[in-house]
This record gives sequence, structure tokens and C-alpha cells, in this order.
Amino acid sequence: MHQGNDSIALILLTFGGLFIIGLIADLLGRHTPLPRVTLLILTGFIIGPSVLNWLPPFIQDWFPILTNIALSIIGFELGKNLTKQKLTTMGRPILGISLSVMFMTALLMFSGLYLLGVPIEIALILAGIAPATAPAPVVDVVSELNAKGSYTDTLLGIVAIDDAWGMLLFSLLLVAAAISTGNGDAYNSLHDGLWEIFGAVLLGLLLGFPMAFISSHIYPGKATQAEALGIVLLCAGAALYLEVSYILSAMVMGTIVANFSQNHQERPFEELEAIQWPLLILFFLLAGSSLHLQSLWQAGLIGLAYLVLRIVGRLSGSWIGATWAGCKNPNYHWMGLAMLPHAGVPIGMTLLAAQHFPEHERHLLAVILGVTVIFELIGPAITRHMIRQAGEAKLMPYK
Repeated sequence: MHQGNDSIALILLTFGGLFIIGLIADLLGRHTPLPRVTLLILTGFIIGPSVLNWLPPFIQDWFPILTNIALSIIGFELGKNLTKQKLTTMGRPILGISLSVMFMTALLMFSGLYLLGVPIEIALILAGIAPATAPAPVVDVVSELNAKGSYTDTLLGIVAIDDAWGMLLFSLLLVAAAISTGNGDAYNSLHDGLWEIFGAVLLGLLLGFPMAFISSHIYPGKATQAEALGIVLLCAGAALYLEVSYILSAMVMGTIVANFSQNHQERPFEELEAIQWPLLILFFLLAGSSLHLQSLWQAGLIGLAYLVLRIVGRLSGSWIGATWAGCKNPNYHWMGLAMLPHAGVPIGMTLLAAQHFPEHERHLLAVILGVTVIFELIGPAITRHMIRQAGEAKLMPYK
């Protein structure tokens, strides 16, 4: 019994301490150039196994669960940015910038790596991974700044559909990599990739319409919170069981609720926002603890090239897309810089590619894990700067 109490005490002390760290990060983020996301990831890295190794072993068992819950809520929140009203006014910038950023990032990544002498299959795989954006840091920076406006709505709309575009392109380039090496097994990845996208859309539709109906008729308060959280978790669990994208399925569900709920469209999103931050504290801290500095050194020249080419691809892509969309605000042309966070989905893509090309697993993981360290630390800070540059930050510092 005593040993059992010790284990429970360790769990409570650990999570209590992590939440206090989140509070400190929130306070510091209001008075320093670094957003709380970067501070949490950096703190997680310091207290993790790469530096101080203060986290107890059991915490890693919680990470996949917290990741699924946090990113499912993030996906659902992103869905509210794809309403008919917003797409009518901002659909052209969202479509133009998102597609252009994806194509330019992939094109420059492949061309640059190939010219550097990287094997064609590795260049194709990395070109398929590079366009992916990590949604959680972007959403949290927007929340931290209380940012509102057309620039912020466009950015969130682009991030919302980024997962679908990225998975489709990755599946196609993985097949191209298989053709270049004669590895026919990777053709199955196209089927898997298409199912992950369209299966997620179907799941989001099947759960979204009932949720929209319930949200329209349920009374406000705790009942709405229980309904929203319950259905989002059901969606995440079903997505994992069906092996489809849980972020995309939750996003589609959120889009349906935002467009088809009557009178109470904002209520489910507001209720989830009330419980979102504690989950994100744990998610970002544990994400930081999973970063390994040695991966940065192992990435070497290819990792440096990946870093530069991805930044240039996002810049040139947003410039082309904003020009095509006729955006008069110059901040839209630099929006690619607000889309630098890069983790989660890219790592999943890397592991999938490694299944088909096990001989390249070590190099692929070294590059992606290495650049993830950089993008997760600098990406949120640049996103924060870009939103402030657009004049849409409403952050109120603590007294």
C-alpha cells in the first residue's frame, strides 16, 4: 500500500509541477520576445532526458494519449475558421497561399537536395515531408496574443487544410521515390495516404452533423462542454482505430459544427478553449522533452540544407500565392514565415517512409528530428512576430 501511495504521489507531484511551469511560461511569455510555446518546449528539453533528466519514466507513457487529445482539440478549433462566411471573403488567399507554399516548398526542397548530390529517393521523401506545418504552436500563439483579424483568420485557415494537402503530396512523392528505386511496396502507401485523408473527411462528416444538431439544442454551460469534449474524443479514438488522420477528422467535424449549428455556433469551441490550455502545457513540455540535441548534429549538411530550403520555399510560396490572390496587405506576402513550426506530422511521415526504405531510416530520422529542434524553438517566435507585424495582436500583459 505504501509503495502504491508513493507512485500516486509521484504522479500528482509531477503533473502539479508541470502545470506550475506552464503558468510561469505564460507569465514570462507576456514580458519577453519568446512566446510561451517556445518557453515550454525549451523547458521540456532542459528537464528531459537530453539534459537534466528530471522527468520520471512513466511520463512518456502519457505522451501519446496527451498528443492525441491535444491535437484533436486543436483540429476541432481550426475547423471553425473554414465557415462559409470566411471562405467567401478569404477563400482565395487561403487556397492560393496554401497551395503555393506547399508546391514551392516541395519543389525547392527536391531541387536543392538533388543538386547537392542527395540520392533522388531521399530528396523526394524529404520534399514530401517539408510542406507540413505543426498546427498546435500556431494555434497557441494566436490564443496567447488573443489575435483577431483577417490575417489571423487566413493563417488559421491555411493551417487547417495544410494536413490534407501535405498528406496527399507526401503519398504521391513516396510513390515517386519507389519508382525511382524499383521498390514496388511503396505503392501501398498511396492507398494508405488517400484513405488517411478521405477516410478522415468521411469520419468528420459522420460525427459532425450529429454534433451540430446536438449543439443547436443543448443548453449552455457544463452540458455543452461535456458534449463537445465527448464527441471530439470519440472522433479521435475512431480515427486512430480506422487509421485515418485524427487532426483532419476533428477539423472537418469542427467545420461542420461551425457551418450548420443554429444560433450557438461558437458555444462548443468556447467550452473547449476553457480546458485546452492545461492540456497544451503538458503536450508542449513533453514534446520538448522528446527532442534530442544529438539529432541536430547528426543531420549535418542535409539538415542545414533542409532548414534553409524550407524557409525559402515558404517565403517564395506565400509571395506567389498572395500575389495571385490579389492581397494588397504586404503582410500576406510574408505569411510563409508564420508557418515554420514543424513537428508531429512530419515525424509520422518520416516513420512511414522508413517502413518502405529501411536502409535510409537513420538518415531520414536524423534530418527531421534535427530540424525539428530548430523549427520548434524559432518557429513560434517568428509566428508571434508576424501576427504582431500585421497589427492583430491584442495581448494584455499581467499587471
